[in-house]
Amino acid sequence: MDANKEVVRLFSDDESWAHLSQHSLGRLVTRVGDVLDIFPVNYVVDNGSIVFRTAEGSKLFEVTVNEDVLFEVDDYTDDDAWSVVVRGKASRLTSAADIAAADELPLRPWIPTLKYNYVRVNAASVSGRGFARGDEPDRYGIQPY
Repeated sequence: MDANKEVVRLFSDDESWAHLSQHSLGRLVTRVGDVLDIFPVNYVVDNGSIVFRTAEGSKLFEVTVNEDVLFEVDDYTDDDAWSVVVRGKASRLTSAADIAAADELPLRPWIPTLKYNYVRVNAASVSGRGFARGDEPDRYGIQPY
């Protein structure tokens, strides 16, 4: 018997997107050469993609150099926890139509800075897992097989 089956559950794609849609803070992982970076960003889900705003700087530069990114969101309560990872390609929105559409999204900076650039992460895959939280089993007692 696999005890993890009772405490870890894989999400369907729809469940994963539902979790992403209910939150607004995630982490963007970029890679340029051998350097990995991780950035907290506030975001919205828009038609099966992630959209965030950013100022000029390392985050925008890095997604321009290498569009392959990871985006991760998680949350927990006393009873359960979950994590969703999106693997995809990030691109700066440049067309007037795309920017106008993004301006209509419920996406505002969390800090009082100007962020003129929109970035969309188009998902290649999404994976999510839910976890039941609880006390650690007795590591030294008799374990079921």
